[in-house]
Amino acid sequence: MRTADAIVEILKREGVSTLFCFPTTPIIENAVAAGIRPVICRQERVGVDMADGYARVTNGKPPGVFAMQYGPGSENAFPGIATTYSDSVPVLFLPLAHAREQSQVFPTFRSSRTYASVTKQVEEIVVPDATTEVMRRAFSALKNGRPGPAMVEIPRDIVEIEIGDEALAYRPIKPSRSAPDPDDVDLAAKRLLAAQAPMILAGQGVLYAEASNALVELSELLQAPVMTTVDGKSAFPEDHALALGSGGNTFSGPGRMFLHTRADLILAIGCGLNRHQLTTPTLPKGLPIVHATNDPRDLHKSHATEVALLGDAQLCLVSLTAAVKDLLGGKRPNRAPAAELAAEREAWLARWAAKLQSNETPMTPYRVMAEFMRVVDPAKAIVTHDSGSPRDQLLPFYRATRPRGYLGWGKSHQLGTGLGLTIGAKVGAPDKFCVNFMGDAAFGMVGLDFETAVRAGIPILTIVLNNATMAIEIPHMKLSHEKHQARDLGGNYANLARELGGWSERVSEPGQIAEAILRAKRATEDGRAALLEFMTSAETAFSHRNGGAA
Repeated sequence: MRTADAIVEILKREGVSTLFCFPTTPIIENAVAAGIRPVICRQERVGVDMADGYARVTNGKPPGVFAMQYGPGSENAFPGIATTYSDSVPVLFLPLAHAREQSQVFPTFRSSRTYASVTKQVEEIVVPDATTEVMRRAFSALKNGRPGPAMVEIPRDIVEIEIGDEALAYRPIKPSRSAPDPDDVDLAAKRLLAAQAPMILAGQGVLYAEASNALVELSELLQAPVMTTVDGKSAFPEDHALALGSGGNTFSGPGRMFLHTRADLILAIGCGLNRHQLTTPTLPKGLPIVHATNDPRDLHKSHATEVALLGDAQLCLVSLTAAVKDLLGGKRPNRAPAAELAAEREAWLARWAAKLQSNETPMTPYRVMAEFMRVVDPAKAIVTHDSGSPRDQLLPFYRATRPRGYLGWGKSHQLGTGLGLTIGAKVGAPDKFCVNFMGDAAFGMVGLDFETAVRAGIPILTIVLNNATMAIEIPHMKLSHEKHQARDLGGNYANLARELGGWSERVSEPGQIAEAILRAKRATEDGRAALLEFMTSAETAFSHRNGGAA
């Protein structure tokens, strides 16, 4: 068995059936010979995003895999790999490397050296006979503890070397989980019951642990409302009476109200509590925190913590629920926030009705989003935003009702990431209607990879909100725009998508939004990648942006 054969055999045994990739690397041919499907991207960064989206919707079962050439291929992949690292996504990267005799020689680019800062684990196969051990270590890193990317660099001079058949004895790695200390659990349960208005902040650790049902049970038992981080959006059903939506740069009305005026204790579960306002709500000063995470680096990192629970999110939630039930002894907590949350939600939506129902032209993106939510069942869809305005506009209003029905992201927030995420999500969940909302600037970064979806038969819907400018930069680029129109962009993206082989429409009238979305959905059901271009205004209003008004 050759080194490349051993790598591919291990991929198959770990359940990998799709290889996101860009040539030249012999791993592609070896993978195809073994029955693995290649998805060839147009640029490495977007291909990495595809593997990222796939890994999210499968919860790493199996992880996403991306292979690329040495030098420029590895260099181009950096933004996407940085996103998998900052968002803790289990993706295996297989860059080809220069031959071992040259890999250390200046100025050779070496992935295993350069990517150490943005991978959970990185290793070069220096000794061909160690291939199986290297791959085993990589999959162990992918499957245990906090998720994150792993990299195995493959020198080009070893791929054809004959090694033993050790890979034929390889057994898939079984994840190991840890439970929190029982004494810590009891103390946390007492604090949660002693609080007048506890609130749960759930991160994507709940999604990876497949613990949404356990989260709902604890929330209902405590009568504690649940907010998610942006990465954790969809971990709690947002049509639930105790849902506060996601918190980050923008908030729903109930979320902003409860976090800033009601909550007297936070249970943070499955999140790192990073001080990163784009994806994690800024917590009021002095608010007591009970923190449950599977990564000890998170504990006491950014906030003083009263009680720390170290363990898998599912096991933490089950343990907490049992402890709370014991303390309650069949009684119910003396709190019922659902009615107040419903009233606040109604009042908040009433304040936004003019935007959500607007007939103005150019249309506001809020009308596009409202019509999408009206005609698309969130239980049958996977939706994501792009960076900037589409993220901050969509997050407060979109109600995800099933785990992984929304892909939230953004700690490392390159424009255009949503397109690759959606393509990968569709590969991982082919029965779902997979949609990304992006601006014209984001499409300009990565739009040619729409052709990847067309060519590979991956029927996604891309919604481009085209306002022909960078609206979010209006306060930051006044002089440059006045003198040189520096904010303005241009293009007919529907025409471009059509020329790339996809189904597309350009829509200018608000009254045509819903029917256009339904036509696009039918196109995806017929197996076609689709793009809708909505001509929108330069909208700059946001819901409780940075915790503020509205």
